[in-house]
Amino acid sequence: MSKQKRLLWISDLMLLAVAMVWGTSYGVAKSALAFYPVLGLLALRFGLTFVVLSPALRSLRRAKASELAGTLGTGALLLGILLAETFGISLTRASNAAFLISLCVVLTPLVEWALLHRKPSHVEGIAVVVSLAGATLVSGGVFIPTAGDALILLAALLRALMMCVTGRVMRDSTLAPLSVTAVQAGTVAFGSVIAALVCPSQPWPALPTLAGHGSFWMSIGYLVSACTLFAFFAQNFAVKRSSPTRVALLMGSEPAFGALFAYAWLGEHLSAWGWVGGGLMVFASVLATVRWQRSDGTSVDMHPVISNEA
Repeated sequence: MSKQKRLLWISDLMLLAVAMVWGTSYGVAKSALAFYPVLGLLALRFGLTFVVLSPALRSLRRAKASELAGTLGTGALLLGILLAETFGISLTRASNAAFLISLCVVLTPLVEWALLHRKPSHVEGIAVVVSLAGATLVSGGVFIPTAGDALILLAALLRALMMCVTGRVMRDSTLAPLSVTAVQAGTVAFGSVIAALVCPSQPWPALPTLAGHGSFWMSIGYLVSACTLFAFFAQNFAVKRSSPTRVALLMGSEPAFGALFAYAWLGEHLSAWGWVGGGLMVFASVLATVRWQRSDGTSVDMHPVISNEA
């Protein structure tokens, strides 16, 4: 196996792991929001991430102005995603949020086509339809969203946009994925602090004590280490070597993990059709990793690789 193909398979496995930890993040974040408000939680989570990754900022001294501008742009998009997503989680069920955010899978090929002029393949089209059918089943066929659901849908659209923008930025960038993640984390933390200071409806309370709120700090530790440090590094690593649509489809199993965790952690329940829909979403993500055979017996990857850099 060539180095290029080996790196692609590594990135695929990393993305599936990201789908698992991000799926669990909805239930963990909802538990943490019972102790601390949205903006404070985002500032704390990404502020700690920025501190941990701050040594990676040394490489920015050699970065071009266009690279820094592009990276800051992805950070601003990420801030918008997390504001919509976290406020949405506070207003809807964790399992609902996990499934609705998966509509990013449907939107990414369309955004990629519009921005990067890459027409979706036939297999991608099938995977998108399967994922959309799954989302319809888990929503019970009801398309009148609550305020929380609407915010999650907005986050899904912004996720699709960020996937494509990050793909373009990382493809032409010499910055290491850890440096990009550090800049993004700093942007989210700073933006959350500014929003909290100018938003009178979101006061800045004292931090929960470690002795009396151990579960809160365990949630913060998990959100920082698994759902932020690992997940955003893995996504930045993978999107540099694959197409945005492949990245989105590989992470299509996220809602199934989210529903399972919400059931086990928060006691939320789904109907039988909801679980069928979750299974369809997982199947759509499997389609992203299969090497399909042409009629002449040769194999072909579903997506091209964007970069073969180490």
